[in-house]
Amino acid sequence: MNGTPEIPLIRISRLSKSYFKGEVEIPALRDVTFAVNRGEIFSIVGKSGSGKSTLLNLIGGLDHATSGEIIFEERNLSRMKRAELALHRRFSVGMIFQSFNLIPSRTALENVSLALTFGGIPRRLRKKRSIELLDQVGLGARLTHKPSELSGGEAQRVAIARALANNPKVLLADEPTGNLDSITSEEIIALLLALNQEKGITILLVTHDQETAEKVSKAVIRLKDGEIVNR
Repeated sequence: MNGTPEIPLIRISRLSKSYFKGEVEIPALRDVTFAVNRGEIFSIVGKSGSGKSTLLNLIGGLDHATSGEIIFEERNLSRMKRAELALHRRFSVGMIFQSFNLIPSRTALENVSLALTFGGIPRRLRKKRSIELLDQVGLGARLTHKPSELSGGEAQRVAIARALANNPKVLLADEPTGNLDSITSEEIIALLLALNQEKGITILLVTHDQETAEKVSKAVIRLKDGEIVNR
């Protein structure tokens, strides 16, 4: 209304991450800078080993940067204490993995309900909320099926429902179609698009597929050897 630019949801500034093998430094990210606005799908493209997953892990609070800043809703992750990072992981971000990471012994309903348990949702509300989330991703008829009884696309839908459980500010999707065939991949991308367009959910999409990234995102960066090589 007053012409003030919107403050980005996430601001990454000169972010670097190195690992050490003995005394040998192995850089995974080098001086990465970009910003993600609320309500957009932001794509990060790169081959295996380019630093994409490392970047998502840092934003998700699963790892610590060597240098630089991650500002999430005007809060600096590097200054957060362990308890604050745990809350960030639980409520600010929802993570979707290439390998689904579902608990094999639990049903679809139980996998989603467990995330709600960690989020402090009372038991009497968990089942209703879990059913709503699984309906939202098109799995209302597969509530009692375990991961081994689901197709790859169905398992990823459960994972997406689980990621949405505690109303995160952003979905971090790490190669969400990497283990799926082309038709199922298109269905999962369409689901993510619908969540973004209908619910306004911010999505950070990591992919090796430049074509998919450009199809779904106005904002795309490409990583190579830990560095942004184009905008």
